[in-house]
Amino acid sequence: MEKKRVVVTGLGLVSCFGTDVEAFYSALLQGKSGIKEITSFDVSEYPTRFAGEVAPFETDGYIDKKQARRVDPFIIYTMVAGKKALEMAGILGTDVDPKRAGVVVGSGMGGMGMFETGVTTLNEKGFKRLSPFFVPYIITNMAGALLAMDLGYRGPNYSISTACATSNHCIIAAAEHIRKGEADIMVCGGSEAPVQPIGLSGFVACRALSTRNDEPEKASRPWDKNRDGFVMGEGAGVLVLESLESAQKRGATILAEYLGGAVNCDAHHITEPHPEGLGVAECIEQAIADSEISKEQINYINAHATSTPAGDPCEVRAVKKFFGDQTKNITMNATKSMTGHCLGAAAGLEAIATVKAIQTGMVHPTINITEMDEELNDFNIPREQAEKLNITGAMSNSFGFGGHNATIILGPYNA
Repeated sequence: MEKKRVVVTGLGLVSCFGTDVEAFYSALLQGKSGIKEITSFDVSEYPTRFAGEVAPFETDGYIDKKQARRVDPFIIYTMVAGKKALEMAGILGTDVDPKRAGVVVGSGMGGMGMFETGVTTLNEKGFKRLSPFFVPYIITNMAGALLAMDLGYRGPNYSISTACATSNHCIIAAAEHIRKGEADIMVCGGSEAPVQPIGLSGFVACRALSTRNDEPEKASRPWDKNRDGFVMGEGAGVLVLESLESAQKRGATILAEYLGGAVNCDAHHITEPHPEGLGVAECIEQAIADSEISKEQINYINAHATSTPAGDPCEVRAVKKFFGDQTKNITMNATKSMTGHCLGAAAGLEAIATVKAIQTGMVHPTINITEMDEELNDFNIPREQAEKLNITGAMSNSFGFGGHNATIILGPYNA
């Protein structure tokens, strides 16, 4: 059966730069850092005291006030980002076939704040004082479920949780439902709210975080020889994918086209990728094959690039292994240099950055590179300033603890 074409018609987000897509991408193009000292709880005793924290924002019109007081923040982020994406697509509040519209939004960790609060209540006050909403609001599928309930969408609905590869897994899964003719409209991406004591403490225990407390805005430094770990971020990145026929029938503005994607596993180590990037290279190859374009068409990569000494080189080696001499024609950047690593939401936010790059013809810089790894000498890496680029094909990579790899291919829409 011939695969249906899939296009992007809406973008929505919650980020350290706010909830407006244009403001988000403008900040990236200007090379602004969203990394600051954490203010939502006392971090004075922590070795890492900063993150890409989401500041309080207006939720009126996107989630009921009573519900917003009850649910975990990752659910709020999903509701706001999802409905903003549908607003951009011109779908929110319109009649759609509810059986042909679905939601696939995942989270790497789910309701960590709700979980932490519940455990504290259990220990201090006993099981009788535990909230009846404890279980529903910690599970990763509830964000997408509540969004569908609000919208009345009865199509495919589930979450995928593959750590930092979550959003790309969800985007690929959602696109497949459209390709197969099982849905016309899919809301997809990821959400994460880990900037809280239990989340920060966990990554401190892993010794994975930067401790550059004196200059937090310079702490996230992918590909820099002096990087000392990643920086936590949070938020949500959600796309509206739609069959080309549905978008054309509505007269929708098409932002980009989803061309393909692939997922696999390193089967190597719980937190570190394969040192030679073998699984990643295979994932890239499979994604290109699924997209049915030539690898020469790819001239832009939004890299996973978390700013860790172990992770960054593996991705570069994988890209070089697959593309060979073509790397000299590829522009590559790292959104996490400004947003931090948003874990399960990272790929969603980076997919949005990729779509905006295709739309605007402008690629944001990677900031904080003072001494770049020699392995990147073959690439064009915009540093400190945005660059113009007529994107013919774009790749966005994401990899997660457990060896999970996910790559998506996007491109400009051509009728």
